[in-house]
Amino acid sequence: MPSSVADSAPGPDPSGTEPRSVGATIELEGLTKRYPGGALPAVDNVTMDIREGETVILVGPSGCGKSTLLKMINRLIEPTAGRIRIGGEDVTDMDPVRLRRKIGYAIQASGLFPHMTVAQNIALVPKMLRWPAARVRARVEEMLDLVGLDPGEFHGRYPRQLSGGQQQRVGVARALAADPPVLLMDEPFGAVDPITRDHLQDELIRLQRELHKTIVFVTHDFDEAIKIGDRIAVLRERSHIAQFDTPEAILTNPADDFVSGFVGAGAALKRLNLTRVRDVGITDYPTVSVDDPLQEIFTKLRSGGINEVLVLDKRGRPYKWLRRGDMMRAKGSLARAGALVHDTVTQDATLRDALEAVLTDNTGRVPVTGRRGAYEGVVDVETLMNSVHELLEADRLEAMDAQHDLQEQRAAQTHAEQEGFGGEAKA
Repeated sequence: MPSSVADSAPGPDPSGTEPRSVGATIELEGLTKRYPGGALPAVDNVTMDIREGETVILVGPSGCGKSTLLKMINRLIEPTAGRIRIGGEDVTDMDPVRLRRKIGYAIQASGLFPHMTVAQNIALVPKMLRWPAARVRARVEEMLDLVGLDPGEFHGRYPRQLSGGQQQRVGVARALAADPPVLLMDEPFGAVDPITRDHLQDELIRLQRELHKTIVFVTHDFDEAIKIGDRIAVLRERSHIAQFDTPEAILTNPADDFVSGFVGAGAALKRLNLTRVRDVGITDYPTVSVDDPLQEIFTKLRSGGINEVLVLDKRGRPYKWLRRGDMMRAKGSLARAGALVHDTVTQDATLRDALEAVLTDNTGRVPVTGRRGAYEGVVDVETLMNSVHELLEADRLEAMDAQHDLQEQRAAQTHAEQEGFGGEAKA
């Protein structure tokens, strides 16, 4: 049974195991927003059903009202008309402060309070909900670990001491801290560099696989929408829904010219965002630690019949590619030898992400990492290209089938017209 908003922050059970809320359905019925003096509504009569535990992306041109629509769900913007139901509960007239404490909310600039530490930011809503202090402390540690930040390292830091990507991770941790069934995200990764953005997207996908929240996510980037969303709502002006469907359906069968124009050129290439690294084959690779003695590393290279190893740092994260010839330049320290790892991908990265990463590295492969950047394996260019060829072949066969179906339809229509003409002639 879907969890209601009122049940989104359960207390501990007698066994001592913290129950976890999962996603809740969201029903928007005739949702409308009119601003005083406006000739037309900013959002006009939107009706949308969002399933429990799915990630729905709102995407559309600037000014179409997608952020307004999102903010009406937690009533940061009050609707002029319409109803909002979460987990079957009508929250349209609920106390808005009480409602917002039970819906996670993450925005572009992270929204962290600069005078509070990371731990204090994450603990904010649980404290407002009067969680016991021990439970709050445990939750802060758990959330930092969940978003891939070492609690011991980041617990006492202030936002100014974090990178943009780290701030966004803390923002997501804060939004999830009270274990809400619903998470609203308004262009949360729009202010970070492309590589960090890719990794944050991967992290969100991983989190959603673990948590099964209901996520409504606003973006102007259609590639991001394809990568993250279970379904995408393409919005016209005033948030009129042009198409609401899966990424694959929108790419292969756009509803009209507006949707086609928004998808843009290269729909076949955008399909690379539908395949994940975990689906294409991850292999192991010889590794050594940065703390290993140079003689041991040299012996491993020579006796193993290999020309290259991947050096991991003290936390097990990819650090350098090291070849046999580099050992001559080491001179007692790995700092002078090898080539730094420029990029990594996670198992949730897309085929497109992995191709971009591997093509920027002359090794022909890219390390795959897990939580906190720990090494899990590698994926190489040959594996990726084989997957691309399989995808293109599947597209070619699908196009041939579609063409065949179209020819049969035309033949049937022509036959029917000829039969009709013949019948008229006899008459």
